Amino acid sequence: MLLIQYTLIYASVLILAALGGMFSERSGVINLGLEGIMVFGALGGAFVLHALPQATPAFTIICLTILASALCGIISSMLLAVAAINFKADQTLAGTAINMLATAAATVIVKAFNNAKSNGTNPSAILDYIETRKAFAIKTGSIELNWYMLVTVILLIASYIVLNKTRFGLRLMACGEHPQAADSVGINVYKMRYAGVLISGLCGGIGGIIYISAVNSQWDFIYGVAGAGFFALAVMIFGQWKPLRIALAALLFGVFRAVADIYTGFDFLVHLVPGEVYKMLPYIISLLVLAFTSKKSRAPKAEGIPYDKSVR
Repeated sequence: MLLIQYTLIYASVLILAALGGMFSERSGVINLGLEGIMVFGALGGAFVLHALPQATPAFTIICLTILASALCGIISSMLLAVAAINFKADQTLAGTAINMLATAAATVIVKAFNNAKSNGTNPSAILDYIETRKAFAIKTGSIELNWYMLVTVILLIASYIVLNKTRFGLRLMACGEHPQAADSVGINVYKMRYAGVLISGLCGGIGGIIYISAVNSQWDFIYGVAGAGFFALAVMIFGQWKPLRIALAALLFGVFRAVADIYTGFDFLVHLVPGEVYKMLPYIISLLVLAFTSKKSRAPKAEGIPYDKSVR
């Protein structure tokens, strides 16, 4: 049961972050900054969880936390949007810069907050939200589910509908495939790419707060989100930039990530192979999956290419 619980939690994180990467790349912008966007989203949500009194109604805690994480994710994704769309900067470098900025900024902010709160006696990079995080828990027998899982399902369904059944989704994909052709029929490529990157920030921000609060009652921001953003990119590629395939890929990765965390609870697993192997397993699986599927993957044709209206 614990395996199922942890698998669903990690799958929720990967689904949301990968959906965010999907929207950005479908519009034509490579978002390697997902890791950093998740950290910023986690930071905003963690401060809300930390600040809210225990007596706050659960519904209010859930709404405010998700809203704060989404807003922080959107704001941080603006950095990528401005750099990649307005200034036509190298999207790989811009994403990498966001990743480097996020963990450093989060660490400094949390340490400064703790330093001011404790008069300099405990300047750690840890925020505590033991009680308020319980608002998200749902007890169903021996499995503890989470409201985050429902949010993930809703956003997954919405993503599928938006991308495949709406005019907006079709225009977004057109901008990632043939932006000059899209422009020629009156589609504003710049606006659509901005929309894709901002949606990416929204999903990534929520994915970040799920990662740090669904399992942990506190989180040390020095470690960021421990590579979850890069796992999400692998899930997105394996899922071929399609929502339903992304969900299935996330469940696969989620199983191995869950095993890495709970193997100590099973005697036969402890004695089967050294513990370090289980901790390495998610990374090994991601490398193997990408090695065998990358040749068949079909990324949007115009991703990573800055759009120049004057070029035809």
